[in-house]
Amino acid sequence: MNYDFTIVVPVYNEEDNLLRVETELLAYTKKASKKTKILFVNDGSKDKSQELIELIAARNPEFSFISFYENRGLSAAIKAGFDYTKTPLVGYIDSDLQTAPDDFNLLLAHIGDNDLVTGVRENRKDSFVKNMSSTIANGIRRSFTSDGMDDTGCPLKVIKTDYAKRIPMFKGLHRFLPAMILLQKGRIKQVPVQHFPRLAGEAKFGVWNRLLGPLMDCFAYLWMKKKYINYTVAKQG
Repeated sequence: MNYDFTIVVPVYNEEDNLLRVETELLAYTKKASKKTKILFVNDGSKDKSQELIELIAARNPEFSFISFYENRGLSAAIKAGFDYTKTPLVGYIDSDLQTAPDDFNLLLAHIGDNDLVTGVRENRKDSFVKNMSSTIANGIRRSFTSDGMDDTGCPLKVIKTDYAKRIPMFKGLHRFLPAMILLQKGRIKQVPVQHFPRLAGEAKFGVWNRLLGPLMDCFAYLWMKKKYINYTVAKQG
């Protein structure tokens, strides 16, 4: 079956969420504006996530998976998802489902004229501390990148796959995906999306991860921006 869009779902110890992920993403494939498949990336989970992922993939042809030998972090899981995507479009969503799969259609409506479309979480249902740390981190990042994005931590994005595969990912760079598309002279857009409380499992990032990590990554981004190789082929014989 030919698909147009792959949704990457990074997973790390999310056994309590995965059956709901199956239900909601399967329902989305029935109403998706592009023919959609789902790719789980198991980031070395220590619980029963892999067992559940294999059951889900076995009973649903729309689902497939790759599984890491050990935990390598969110950026590595996203990069692996991009690397293993074979469709023209790729996106990702967190397995905690604090964003709605149905909102992918909102992003897909704008991908024709853009190379990355990211969600902006409206009326966030996180704690005050989490919201404030994210706001501060986004402010720091914008001052370094000038990407104009208000919520790069939103786990709902759609990217043209040829752009996604050219992103030189390193740990923490998942926060800089719009800026990395700009380095490729691509076009980016943000679209408001829904946000929900986490119903199961535990958050994988704390306050220090959201503040110190992004600050350090900003300097890594500046180094990469200075060294980034970008070219356009004018003619080939």
